[in-house]
Amino acid sequence: MAYNLLKGKKGIIFGALNPDSIAWKVAERAYEEGATFTLTNTSVALRMGETAQLAEKTNSTLIAADATNVADLENLVKQSMEILGGKIDFVLHSIGMSPNVRKGRHYSDLDYNYLEKTLDISAISFHKVMQVCRKMDAINEWGSVIALSYVAAQRTFYGYNDMADAKALLESIARSFGYIYGRERNVRVNTVSQSPTQTTAGAGVKGMDRLMDFGERMSPLGNATGDECADYCITLFSDLTRKVTMQNLFHDGGFSSMGMSMRALEQYEKGLECDCDTDNGSCDHKFD
Repeated sequence: MAYNLLKGKKGIIFGALNPDSIAWKVAERAYEEGATFTLTNTSVALRMGETAQLAEKTNSTLIAADATNVADLENLVKQSMEILGGKIDFVLHSIGMSPNVRKGRHYSDLDYNYLEKTLDISAISFHKVMQVCRKMDAINEWGSVIALSYVAAQRTFYGYNDMADAKALLESIARSFGYIYGRERNVRVNTVSQSPTQTTAGAGVKGMDRLMDFGERMSPLGNATGDECADYCITLFSDLTRKVTMQNLFHDGGFSSMGMSMRALEQYEKGLECDCDTDNGSCDHKFD
């Protein structure tokens, strides 16, 4: 059901690759709620993904841009304002990638060149996007900027690797830039900490299927789906949340407030019958 929450609003959505992408789902909901926007991703992602279909469905324009490249971002923002007819009202940053995860490097044995890429793509790009928008005065007063995060920024999760560091940096950037953007131009900046979600990017995290099962057992309301995350993002783009800024907002069915649930405990007790013996080296993940 549509409520016209974004009627007349304009934006830029980063990261829609295929229908599994949260950015894809946000774009669909934003269109249903009356928004117009441009879609952006790297040139390679636009060639390999299905974003052109989304652009056709939402009557949007595709603009190739590397979010780590300031010149690309300047061109993206300039073109977006020309296409949309003025300043924008919202930005979604749904970007994350770790070469260390993709290459199977353990957190205790990171490739530091890969780590720099992880941080640049997954977190520093968020700062670059906002810095470019601020310098170009591209966002209307009471606009809203959102980046997608995960609870691994606060807690340790097996297999999440250096993406946890990136998410922690991402949330810090939201607070630091949120203060500046808020005081100067009443622009809101928040991160949404989503449940583990089966996306193309998420599939690279070791043990994602088990992580999702654990989240489902721990959360009183169960894992939040990508579609539900899109609904939440729409409310944050809307005028209904004008005084929400500099927050990391957990959208995870209550997982982040849990210590142990009965469902998770019962599963754990079943697993005790075949406990992993790390002393004799039989466990493949002794140090994970």
